[in-house]
Amino acid sequence: MEVLYWHWVVLGIGLVLLELIIPSFTALWFGLGAIFVGLMLLFDSSLSLTLQISVWASVSAILTLVWFKYLKPSTRHAGEISLDKVEGEVGIVIVKPSGSRCGKVRFSTPLQGMDEWDFNIEESVETGDQIQVTDIQNNVLVMKKR
Repeated sequence: MEVLYWHWVVLGIGLVLLELIIPSFTALWFGLGAIFVGLMLLFDSSLSLTLQISVWASVSAILTLVWFKYLKPSTRHAGEISLDKVEGEVGIVIVKPSGSRCGKVRFSTPLQGMDEWDFNIEESVETGDQIQVTDIQNNVLVMKKR
């Protein structure tokens, strides 16, 4: 079976739509890479399948690299977070703390541009528990169970 331009475009659109389910932006870049190959085939249908797959992999890798290296918001907090802006906010545990390692909490509304933050808590928590901000120490949220 010969791979036509619209096959790549449909694959690309499918991957872009997959991004609605898996919000990591990785599927988006692979989808855009597939759409790029589809557009290339639209203008030159004589490209070999090996070249098509190579171009798709290369464009997807470059777009992914550019995203993670230059465009993705930094996971480090640029400035100090202010307690009066976040005190009482409720989030969900996505990674529970263990030993000296902080846990990760996700907020439905981003706090100072970030929806995930490191946290510490005195109580035992499990992934999926709701916790509330009570304090900030060294840019790490101190939480309590809700």
